[in-house]
Amino acid sequence: MSGELNGKRVAVLATDGVEQAELDQPWQALVDAGARPELVGLEAGTITAYQHIDKGDAKDVDVAVSDADPDSYDALVLPGGVINGDFVRADRGAVRFVKAFFDAGKPVAAICHAPWVLAEADVVRGRRMTSWPSLQTDLRNAGAEWVDEEVVVDGNLTTSRKPDDLPAFGRTLVEQIAAAG
Repeated sequence: MSGELNGKRVAVLATDGVEQAELDQPWQALVDAGARPELVGLEAGTITAYQHIDKGDAKDVDVAVSDADPDSYDALVLPGGVINGDFVRADRGAVRFVKAFFDAGKPVAAICHAPWVLAEADVVRGRRMTSWPSLQTDLRNAGAEWVDEEVVVDGNLTTSRKPDDLPAFGRTLVEQIAAAG
C-alpha cells in the first residue's frame, strides 16, 4: 500500500468522544498508503478520544471545521463514537462540510456512529450502507438501505459497523480514495 495515495489530503472530522481505534487505525492506513490526513475538529485546540466509555488520548486538531475548505481535500473520513457522532451531527458547519464532499463526488468513509452525520446531511437517501446496529432505524428513516455487513461501498461512500471491522474499513477506504484518482 505504501505510496498508493501519493500525498492526497484527507480530512478526518472528529471531536471529543471519538472512538480512539476508529480514529487511529484509519489514520495509520492513510499514512501507510502515502496520504496526508488532517484532523478537522469542531474547534481549534485538542480533542479527547475515548476507548468505549473510558477517556483515551488527547489529539491535536489541525484545523477547525469553520476554517477548513472541503475543496482542498481529496476525501473525508468520519470516525465513530457515540459522543463524537452526536456532537458532529449537531454542528451546522460540520454538516455543511460533510455535504460538500458529497456534492463534489469525493470519497467519504464513515464507521460506527458516524453515519448519524450522513443522515443529518441528507446524503443517505437511496444508498446501501451499514453502521453500528443501533443506527439502522435512523438510517432507514433517512432513506438508506441498511445492511449488516463488515464494509459496504455505494458509489463514493464506504461504511463499516464497528472496531472489529477496522482492517477491512482501512483497506477499502484506501482503495476508494486511490480509485477516485
